[in-house]
Amino acid sequence: MAERMSVLYDASKCTACQACSVACKQWNVLPAEKTTITTSIQGHNDFTPKTWTFIHFQESFENKKMEWLFRKEQCMHCGDAACKKSCNHDAISHTDKGFVVIDHDKCIGCGYCVTNCTFHIPRVDETTKKAYKCTGCPERIANGLKPACVLTCQPEALVYGDRKTIVKMAQDRVKALLPKHPKANVYGATSLDGLNFTYVLLREPAYYGLPANPSVPVSLDLWKDIVRPFGGFAVAGALVATAVGFIMTRGKSNQASKHDDSDKGAGING
Repeated sequence: MAERMSVLYDASKCTACQACSVACKQWNVLPAEKTTITTSIQGHNDFTPKTWTFIHFQESFENKKMEWLFRKEQCMHCGDAACKKSCNHDAISHTDKGFVVIDHDKCIGCGYCVTNCTFHIPRVDETTKKAYKCTGCPERIANGLKPACVLTCQPEALVYGDRKTIVKMAQDRVKALLPKHPKANVYGATSLDGLNFTYVLLREPAYYGLPANPSVPVSLDLWKDIVRPFGGFAVAGALVATAVGFIMTRGKSNQASKHDDSDKGAGING
């Protein structure tokens, strides 16, 4: 893999303008969808096969003070990606920059990635029978361009660069925020072998609807790393055992048949 790249999302700088969502739709030629207001001025409440990123609004009223906290939602592009592990058709992979992509020529829309994703991101289009999510704009990156959402972000709440630099930027930013925001933290620096979307949050992860310690389901690890690799041997063993059993049974049947014929012959001669 080439040098791993990453995107920094700084919630302290985000103004929730939602230009990132518009840029994503424009670049990926995704149609607009009819939505309804859910909370505050949040229109999109969830991902769809045609909406790969949106801004989540979280309102807080504490100590007689109103506070709006925003978070950009999209695929987190996990280093240890549960969606990739769960895909039985090898349709999901990492690019050389570390972003997680879906090969729609291989995807059959089984939905395993939807079920097993740590952050519940992918969505299956019931018409095309394919799963969709944020791609990380690999075609832009391959041509020296920033991801579409990063390019359009005016307050520079989104920054693109090599992952080591991005993590260092996040850590430095949190240090600067701590005097006024004692709960500020870096999210995704080490979880799941590092998330390619690293967050600077003003509050604890749970407040933003994020798992405090994201991980791949244990059942999936068992399936992918133990059951599935040895499952082939088990099936082969079962087939061999069946074949051997058939041959032995057939042999006994033939012997029994010959024995019956000899008995009949003896009866006639007697």
